[in-house]
Parts: sequence; C-alpha cells; structure tokens
Amino acid sequence: MQRLSQSPTEPAFVQNPYPFYARARAAGPLVVWQEYGLPVATTHHAINTILRDRRFGREPVTPPDIPAHLAPFYAVEAHSMLELEPPRHTRLRGLVLRAFTTRRIKALAPEIEQLARDLIDSFPDGPFDLLDAFCRPIPVIVIARLLGVPEGMAPDLLRWSNAMVMMYQAGRTPEDEARAVAATEEFVAFMRDYVRRRRSEPRDDLISALIAAEADGDKLTTDELITTCILLLNAGHEATVHTMGNGVKLALEMGVRPGTAPEAFVEEVLRLDPPLHLFTRWVYDEVNLFGHRFRRGDAVGLLLASAGRDADCYAQPDRFQPTRQGPPNLAFGAGLHFCVGAPLARLELGIAMSALFQACSGLRLVEAPRYAEIYHFHGLERLMVTR
Repeated sequence: MQRLSQSPTEPAFVQNPYPFYARARAAGPLVVWQEYGLPVATTHHAINTILRDRRFGREPVTPPDIPAHLAPFYAVEAHSMLELEPPRHTRLRGLVLRAFTTRRIKALAPEIEQLARDLIDSFPDGPFDLLDAFCRPIPVIVIARLLGVPEGMAPDLLRWSNAMVMMYQAGRTPEDEARAVAATEEFVAFMRDYVRRRRSEPRDDLISALIAAEADGDKLTTDELITTCILLLNAGHEATVHTMGNGVKLALEMGVRPGTAPEAFVEEVLRLDPPLHLFTRWVYDEVNLFGHRFRRGDAVGLLLASAGRDADCYAQPDRFQPTRQGPPNLAFGAGLHFCVGAPLARLELGIAMSALFQACSGLRLVEAPRYAEIYHFHGLERLMVTR
C-alpha cells in the first residue's frame, strides 16, 4: 500500500482536493494518508464495498478516552444512530423511520416550493450572498417546521449547528471545541424543554411523532429524542447547504441548469462536488481486502468525494453531465448507515434549485467563489451573485 502526503488544512487542497484524490486512486484502491496515519479507500468499488461490509462499522472497538471538557458534546453523540451499530442502531433507526416517513417528507414539497419563492422575491437588486439569502435559510426553516419548533428559532438552530459540526473538521482549535460544547448545552436545554412540552401537548410535528413512535412496546428515551433531533438538523442542514451552494456554483460556472430533470441535476452535483469528503469506519473482524489485512480495532477512511470522480465508473468524470450513466453516487453513504435524511435533502435541493433558476434566468457570479477553510465538509464560504 503506497503512502501519500497531503495536509488536509493546506489552502490549495481545501479549494481543490480532487487532484490529490486522482493521485490516490492512481496509487490503488487503498493508500495510507500519512497526515492521518490511516489507510483510506479511494475508488468507488472499494468505498462501496466497505460501506456495505458488516465487518466494518461506525462504533469503535475500544471506547475513546473523552476529555472532561468535551463530555457534554460526546454525551449527545452517545445516543446518535450515526455512531452506533446493531442492535442499538437497528432499534433507533427503526423507531425514527416510524415517524420520519416518506409520506411526511413528500408532504413538505409545497411548503419548500413556497419558501423558495418567498426568499427569491426578497432578493436585493444589487450583488448579494446567495448562501445567506437562499441556501442557508431553506434547510434550517424546513427542519424547524418539520420538528415543530418556532420558525423564529432558526438563527439559533443555525448557530448551534455551525458550532457543533466544527468538531468533525480537520485542524479544529480549542476555541472551536469550546463553541461546540456551549452550542451543545444550549441545544440540549432547549430540546429537553420542548420535548417535555410536547409529551403533554402533542401536535402534528416530527417531535410529537417521534414521541409516539413505538415498536413492540419500545419507545425513544428523552435523551435519544434530543440526539435524534440534533442529528437531523446538524447532518441534514450542513450537507444540504453545502450541496446547494456547490450546485449553484457549478451551474453558473458551466452554463447548465436543472431544466425538467432536477433529480438528475442534484445527483450529478452530489457526484461531482459532494458536501462530505471523508468518513471513517472501524474494523470488527480480521479482513483481507484489496491486498491489505485489516485487524480488529483498525480504522479506515472512505474518500467519498474520490468515488464520484472514478473514471472506471463514470466517463469523463470531471465534467458536469446530468444525463450521464453510472452507478449511484455515494454522497449519502450506502448500506446500513445510508443517510436517513437523504430523501428530504434531495427534495429540498431539487425544488429549491429549480425554483431559483426558473425565477432568476439572469443569475450570474460577481466574484469567483471560494470554499470555506474546512475539511471534511466541503462547501463555499460565500456565493456572491446578482440577478
């Protein structure tokens, strides 16, 4: 297995990580990323295989030592189905899906359409940041309405989400950690009070549905409810904002539009410039894969964004081509941990970007977009446009 060096915080890499991914794929399906001290899967086949192999999972074999100052953050993580394996994962996901149904998600379509058009109507005449005016408000307002919390809480939800997800970024600082813990404590306190009120006064919202969800006499605990609501906001909101911004950037730079096939347009954005680039799995049994012997307790990184540029799966993979053929992209994962919020994210992205380009046919960039200095998430710091 070849060893490759690339700082994940180097500005040039953050702006364009794809040349490194190409170099990694050329070196083989598995390479060692020296800065992480970690083997990483580079090809679509290797990543898809590991995502679906139950000998790999999200829960570490040896529980990590958690510093006291980060205990509030990881107390929430302890109940996240994203970080758990069966049987706890099976139980939590099953209960959540009883409330977070396809029918409930599809029913949001008219609201998303109206919200997008209302935001478009309020665009200023001069240059403005489309992230602030459009991409950020849509997912946070939708999740607020879905959960049943006051829409006026959207700025707080956004602030908490932004602070908490910095815990997953390369090169996080003590200041990032302090902000994440403070945001966690505020979010938990708010949700605990809100869940208490919904237990006594249920309504037609997702929190009430999660409270009512039951399987064989089993229900979510209050801590599980709180973590699930936080997960739905943080994972769904961050990924949707980044994908929407990245998608509009691609459309404006390459002169393409969603047209009559917004679903295909969204999938091509997710393939070409996805919101999450690196995900980790732990090894539960000795495994021989792609010429490497994994041992129990090892970790492996999955370069999700590299999978979408794999020329063995996609012809001319660096081109934006919504009509292309090829395997499903891996932006939302695969297998047991496939993102539970993917249907909502796809619905929001398709409706919002179609509405934007229908209403603003003259939309154009007024400055070259730059990606925020973060990694493993990948999204723009701003998107200055005029219509």
